[in-house]
Amino acid sequence: MLRSLFSGISGLRAHQQMMDVTSNNIANVNTVGFKSSQTVFQDTLSQMMRAAGAPQQGQGGTNPAQVGLGVRLGAINTSFVQGSAQTTGRATDVMISGDGFFVVNSVNEQLYTRAGAFNFDAEGKLVTPTGAAVQGWPAVNGVVNTNAPIGDIRLPMGTLIAPRATNTMVIAGNVPANAPVNTTIPRSIQTYDVQGNTVTLTTTFERTAAGWEVSVSDGTTPSAPVSVTFGPDGLVTGPTYTDSEGNTKVGLVYDPDSDGNGVTVDLAGLTEYTGDTTVNVLSQNGAPAATLQSFTINPDGQLVGIFSNGNKQTVAQLALANFNNPPGLEKAGDSLYRFTVNSGLAQVGAPGTVGLGTLQSGAVEMSNVDLAQEFTNLIVAQRGFQANSKVISTSDEVLQELVNLKR
Repeated sequence: MLRSLFSGISGLRAHQQMMDVTSNNIANVNTVGFKSSQTVFQDTLSQMMRAAGAPQQGQGGTNPAQVGLGVRLGAINTSFVQGSAQTTGRATDVMISGDGFFVVNSVNEQLYTRAGAFNFDAEGKLVTPTGAAVQGWPAVNGVVNTNAPIGDIRLPMGTLIAPRATNTMVIAGNVPANAPVNTTIPRSIQTYDVQGNTVTLTTTFERTAAGWEVSVSDGTTPSAPVSVTFGPDGLVTGPTYTDSEGNTKVGLVYDPDSDGNGVTVDLAGLTEYTGDTTVNVLSQNGAPAATLQSFTINPDGQLVGIFSNGNKQTVAQLALANFNNPPGLEKAGDSLYRFTVNSGLAQVGAPGTVGLGTLQSGAVEMSNVDLAQEFTNLIVAQRGFQANSKVISTSDEVLQELVNLKR
């Protein structure tokens, strides 16, 4: 049989595979996180008709004479070029800007994906549309340990955080130097005890003949008045206390129970100038018990919970993975990839660290399929298929002529 006949058949097969890859790319033009593929052809083993000859005895050398035996599919390469961003407004939709893959757990197998269209299931786990659990690190009291093993990301709404007792309050502003004797300036703020109960602390400044004095009361047990001193420049110089690190600071400690768990009143921002009264309580660091109401995802992958008391706290952090050879990953379906011996080991880390991209919340990465290129590839595949079919037709006609030699 003619070699050209089988070469034409191999060409038909190769171009059919090219059409299969191209059609799959076009079918996934709107698939979130899809990465397009391209075919690479190679020629097959050539039949040696005459070997190469070396120059000898004044005669030049000869080149080898070989007849090719067709074409075959050499590779199907995946392009990991960044896809365009599509804004969705959903807090659970996340897009990777740069390199990396989300890590998910599907039926006890660790897989990887670029598709960040996530949801929460009934148990509060962050999952893909097919139920694979997104992996990351949980936070303990707002602190994430990225050196720990990764696990399922959980964010059950209604999670309760314990109250935080007030141990510091800050007072700043001006007490007038020209205030008459017996002038009192009370300032109150709500603070919290270890059970989360509200305790109203009132700080009172009183002008005496000797100067200003300050006292603190919770409505039941007032502290003894303490003199407030100012320098010639009007800046506060006392009272002072020693903090846990042995540093001397301006302020006082209110501890009505004398149990060592008092409230430090920071007075370093006080001034004494002639003029208006502007002294006020700026802040306190306590908080009542609260439940999780909503969340946001930062570019570094941290899930920051917003609680009913208005506080924000990190509750988890997403993990990303990268590979030495991402095209070596195996497509596992459902927009997931599987590790192979040629992809290299997964290098897991936090978003934004070396070799890993950052995250964009409220958006997803769309397919990187270039329709103009894919339709061009369709034409190329069609014409290649058509040309190889002509080779087969011509080979058939030659064979028919050979058959017709014997009548």
